Amino acid sequence: MCSELAICVEHLSKCYQIYDRPQDRLKQSLWRGRRKFFREFWALRDLSCTLRRGETVGVIGRNGSGKSTLLQMICGTLTPTAGTIHVNGRVAALLELGAGFNPEFTGRENVRMNAALLGLTPSEIDARLPAILAFADIDDFVDQPVKTYSSGMFVRLAFAVIAHVDADILIIDEALAVGDGFFTQKCMRFLREFRETGTLLFVSHDISAVLNLCDRALWLERGTLRQEGTAKIVCEAYLADISDQQRRELGVNSVAAPAPKLPTPPRPTLPPVDQRLPYLNHSRFRNDIELFDFQPDAAAHGTGGARVIDVVLADEHGATLSWAVGGHTVQLMVVVEALIAMERVIVGFFVKDRLGQMLFGDNTFLTRADNPLAVNAGERFEAKFLFALPILPPGEYSIDIGVAEGVQAAHIHHHWAHDALLFRAHTSSVTTGLVGIPMLQIALERLS
Repeated sequence: MCSELAICVEHLSKCYQIYDRPQDRLKQSLWRGRRKFFREFWALRDLSCTLRRGETVGVIGRNGSGKSTLLQMICGTLTPTAGTIHVNGRVAALLELGAGFNPEFTGRENVRMNAALLGLTPSEIDARLPAILAFADIDDFVDQPVKTYSSGMFVRLAFAVIAHVDADILIIDEALAVGDGFFTQKCMRFLREFRETGTLLFVSHDISAVLNLCDRALWLERGTLRQEGTAKIVCEAYLADISDQQRRELGVNSVAAPAPKLPTPPRPTLPPVDQRLPYLNHSRFRNDIELFDFQPDAAAHGTGGARVIDVVLADEHGATLSWAVGGHTVQLMVVVEALIAMERVIVGFFVKDRLGQMLFGDNTFLTRADNPLAVNAGERFEAKFLFALPILPPGEYSIDIGVAEGVQAAHIHHHWAHDALLFRAHTSSVTTGLVGIPMLQIALERLS
């Protein structure tokens, strides 16, 4: 096997024997293969693919397309009917929920057992156990039987183990779908760091996650490899196929008529108010956003020359909000303490979704480019960002805060706080895309 390859799959097939009645299994054993009492179901058929070292590959496809079967055979928990699999390196896998856990054992006992199965020695397990338990963050439940755990606690514990076993190859099968927003962010940060040194095989129905994480993608359909290529090209083709299938199921024909060339209408000069908001805000589509308290102990990096001490989302008058409504004007207020003297202060933020994708953000550099703010050690300063809050799809979100010194092109990060402020969108009028932008004007008219 080439040393550049982490995984090499050649002509892989997996066939299951489906028996209609229990007695047919006995008949099959008595006839010794001279007659078939079963139907064949090919979960995979003649599939070949490779993963290079350091590559991140996503596997997409509908339910029953063979994704989980492929991963289980790569991990060695399923035996292929035909074909070969070569794996070069230590593999750590997070497959179906609770796989590899003994429900009667405590969380701590399961950590030790799983770490040993993944190749750690007893002394290595003892050394890494505190870090594993801190990553899982399930408090006193670690000494309770895992049969009492919720699905989210299962994932926390299982992911914490595979994150600390020095694996060369990580295999993850749709496991992050059940985690809460805060833990999912932590996992995504780990996966991004792991991508720099290891190989990642990632199965998900979440196309945004595949686009965000993966270099390449494999599209499986009915046990065969339908398409392989860059994540963007394969995901776009997959989404187009789903759209075509939905159209066919609804009996809607495609319309291929060329679009007429119309003169460009003048830009509206109305104030930035979405005309739908009065209606939406009195309906079930109002974008209610629940805000949580600032996380002073949020994971952070930087030189330590500054410290973010408060982050709030307020209304345009400065009153702190506990709930916000998408489409309305808000301001993000960030209070920072300088721990050293700084000549050119920059404060910025990013709003991220549950996968860690950066949705939007800004910083103070251009505002103070001609008059940079200089502060002394021990001084406090505040950055304010006034903007119309986008209309957000339901889900978990967070805000990263960065404090730097320098200019846009070259600066030093003194404090970057991950997930400093968490919030959750409960309802929304957004059905597509990552965010909805408040519209200046919407019209629908018949043209004469």
